[in-house]
Amino acid sequence: MNAPLNRRQFFRICAAGLGSSSVVGLGMSPGVALAEARAFKLAKTTESRNTCPYCSVNCGVILYSMGDRAKNVKQRIVHIEGDPDHPVSRGTLCAKGAGLIDLVHSPNRATHPEVREPGSSEWKKISWDEAVTRIAKLMKADRDANFVEKNDKGVTVNRWPTMGWLSSPSFSNESSYLAVKTGRAMGLMALDMPARL
Repeated sequence: MNAPLNRRQFFRICAAGLGSSSVVGLGMSPGVALAEARAFKLAKTTESRNTCPYCSVNCGVILYSMGDRAKNVKQRIVHIEGDPDHPVSRGTLCAKGAGLIDLVHSPNRATHPEVREPGSSEWKKISWDEAVTRIAKLMKADRDANFVEKNDKGVTVNRWPTMGWLSSPSFSNESSYLAVKTGRAMGLMALDMPARL
């Protein structure tokens, strides 16, 4: 069993450690390790401003992407941080907003429309044009079949009771206003905004 250090041995060990660290601090260590300048990791990236998609607070984010900027070359997002110039969040992000990079690079992230046909158990990929056309046709068919022009008393009501509209929580006040106006013009009664604007 080792004997405990006495006071004199302790001071000798401390002095030796201090002396060796001073020698390293004065440049007596390997020159290559100290002379190498670390490159800034965002130096060759492209900066883009955007909005966090998670809630109605609409915090501003800065996306840093890297690529050779050639035509038709997809850039890869390498870093996301809060936008200090954004009037809402002033550069701060919650835990979900700070983890946006994980959402962007998740293998489970939906990057294209998919449809499951009636009676099928499989999802199939479709184009954006096909998705928008299909939604428009289904909405038109449902409105034509279920539109109520007059109620039981003969009063004109122009209602579409079988359809609802849930807008994005990232809508601004102006976008929410236009969404409600559009929905009401179609006769929708079930309108909601997750932001409750």
